[in-house]
Parts: sequence; C-alpha cells; structure tokens
Amino acid sequence: MFSSSTMDRSLRNVLVISFGFLLLFTAYGGLQSLQSSLYSEEGLGVTALSTLYGGMLLSSMFLPPLLIDRLGCKGTIILSMCGYVAFSVGNFFASWYTLIPTSILLGLGAAPLWSAQCTYLTIMGNTHAEKAGKRGKDVVNQYFGIFFLVFQSSGVWGNLISSLVFGQTPSQGSGVLAVLMIAAFLEPIRDVQRESEGKKRSPPFWSTLLSTFKLYRDKRLCLLILLPLYSGLQQGFLSSEYTRSYVTCALGIRFVGYVMICFSATDALCSVLYGKVSQHTGRVVLYALGAVTHVSCMIALLLWRPRADQLAVFFVFSGLWGVADAVWQTQNNALYGVLFEKSKEAAFANYRLWEALGFVIAFGYSTFLCVRVKLYILLGVLSLTMAAYGLVEWVESKNPIRPHAPGQANQAEDEEIQTKM
Repeated sequence: MFSSSTMDRSLRNVLVISFGFLLLFTAYGGLQSLQSSLYSEEGLGVTALSTLYGGMLLSSMFLPPLLIDRLGCKGTIILSMCGYVAFSVGNFFASWYTLIPTSILLGLGAAPLWSAQCTYLTIMGNTHAEKAGKRGKDVVNQYFGIFFLVFQSSGVWGNLISSLVFGQTPSQGSGVLAVLMIAAFLEPIRDVQRESEGKKRSPPFWSTLLSTFKLYRDKRLCLLILLPLYSGLQQGFLSSEYTRSYVTCALGIRFVGYVMICFSATDALCSVLYGKVSQHTGRVVLYALGAVTHVSCMIALLLWRPRADQLAVFFVFSGLWGVADAVWQTQNNALYGVLFEKSKEAAFANYRLWEALGFVIAFGYSTFLCVRVKLYILLGVLSLTMAAYGLVEWVESKNPIRPHAPGQANQAEDEEIQTKM
C-alpha cells in the first residue's frame, strides 16, 4: 500500500534539489543577466556567454549519460555544481584570463547538471506515481512545477543583490552551500531506480558515450529538437538583447536587475501553476498559451519605441516573457521525460544540446544582427517549433498506448510508434 512516508520522502528530495539549485543560481543568475552590459568592453561579456554555451554544447554530446551512469545523478550534480562556483569566483577577478576558462568549465558541467536534475525528478515522479496509483506524467509535471517555482526565484534574489549593490557581484558562498546541501541531504537516485526498475547491469562504455546520438532513431526526438532550440534562442534574446538594446539603452544599466526580477518572479509563479493545471488542461493548451504570449510580445517589440518615461512597459514585457518561458521550462522537460522514459539520460542530454545551441546562436549573432532581424528569426523558429510539436501530438493521439502500471512504459508499443512516424 501507498503510505504518506513515501510521499514525504519524494517531496523532501524534490525540495532538496530545488533549494540546492536556488542557492547555486542565486549567485550565477545575477552574473549572467549582467554579462553583456557589465563586461561590454571588446565584447568580453557576450564572448564569455557564447563560450559558456559552446562548452555546454560540446558536453551535451557525450558527458551526461556517461557521468550519470558512472557517478549517479547525485554525484553528477555535485561535481557539476563546482564549475558554477568557479565561474562566480572568476567574476571577482574579471578578465579574459579568468572569465573564458571558468566559462568553459561551467559549460562542460552545465549539461550533466541539468540532465541529472531532469532525470532525477522524472524517476522520482514516476516512482511516486507507481506507488500512489497516479499517472506518471501528472506527478512528473507537478514535480517540475515545484522545482521551477523554487529555482526561478533564484533570479529574483541574484538580480536583487546585483541591483542593490551595483558594481559588485553576488557572493559565491551560496554556491558552496548548494554543494554541501546536495551532498548531505539528497537521496542517491540509484537507490530509487532499483525500487522501480530493478538493478540493471551497466551498459558498455562506448554504448553509453554514444547513447545521445543513438536516440535520433526515434522520429519523435527529431521533431522535438526545435523545442529546446527555441527555448535557448528566446532566453538568449531576453538576457542579452532585451536587457541591452531596450532596458540599458532607455533606462540605464541600473534597471536591468529589476526588470529581470519581474521576469523571474512571474516565471516562478507560473511554473508551479502550470504544474498543477496541466493534469486538467493537458499540455497542448499550455503550449498554445506560451506560443501566443511570445508572438504577441515579439510583434509588440517590433512596433515599440522604448522611452525612459515608459517605465511600466519594460516590466510588462519581462513579466509576459516569464509567463511564456514557464511553459517551455516545465512542459518541455516533462514532455521529454514522459516520451523517452526508457532513455531519460540520453533524451535530456539531447535537450541540453539543442538548448545550448540556441543560446550559442543567440549570443553569436548578437553583435552583428539588428534587433528587428532577431525578432523575425524568433518568430520564424517559433512557428516551425509549434508545427513540429503539433505533429508529434497528432501522431501520439493516433497511436494511443494501452493502459499500464503508472510510471512504467511498454517498450514494444513505444518502438511501434517510433517506426510508424
């Protein structure tokens, strides 16, 4: 029978990983938002961000499945967090010789960190659903909603510190606390996996290393790669272009942090809301909401001529951007976890790969394309993304999987769906 202690245990682990990320990104979030404005000389800030996501792009191809298989989710998270702490330290002595190496280090650790986090929450959600007699996708959605509620609030605290004490960067002490919290309180995920799936022999080294690419045999993944690509593009636009070309130009750099606080707060609140309502509305409705909101913002930004006396408008745009971003963050991660349950590590590695590519593209063309062109690119990619996503949902609806135990997948039926596409 299902007991409340099982629920308490699952929720405790979700909260531990959520607050661990909150502490880590309280320092990092403020630094990222100010990179392009604070270190604008010779393009150091944008170059550091491009290097960071380039490293993430490279590590996404190979490292996440390998590290998770060898170290487990907990060990991977702890090791990867150390790269973020190093990046925070590098910003205290900002130069080409400190920011670029630490950006590479952070980038190499970012993909394994996020892949391990997503894998952890997916397994936790499915394990809890199986014992509680609930649908796995509902619990996974709820857990991602809780995580992003806590995590996105890191942007509030990090940007608040940067705004109130401008010219100084948030202290890296919170990053050290994050590492200690995960090490001390997070339950190793391998123990949870054994309870739900049974102990399995580790696959060969090369099979694990190349598992990210082998998953492309699934046609659904090939269609869904646009979701993380667009996610990276739109986040890159907000943190680089909107803060620099709109906020900094019209209001001054001192308002960047406050505008990003509005984005983070809205994102956090909507994340937990979507995690709750998705079981009633379904994910298609939420994706439609996110797409319509972003399209409306982009069209308005194309027509708007920002002025200093329009202070409230800057916050309206960042708030609406957060409403839509919460859809991409919660629903994308839950969707990948549900559709690719048997290959979670490789699926989330692919997710981070394409999201990182989106960031690299956004920061890469930041210096030589005008804002109008960038908005047109976003509109085009979003249109293609929704079309590809809609096709996957249509195919899924035409090939329903027979009911089975919550949190478990029918491998034969999954393979049949993949070959029909």
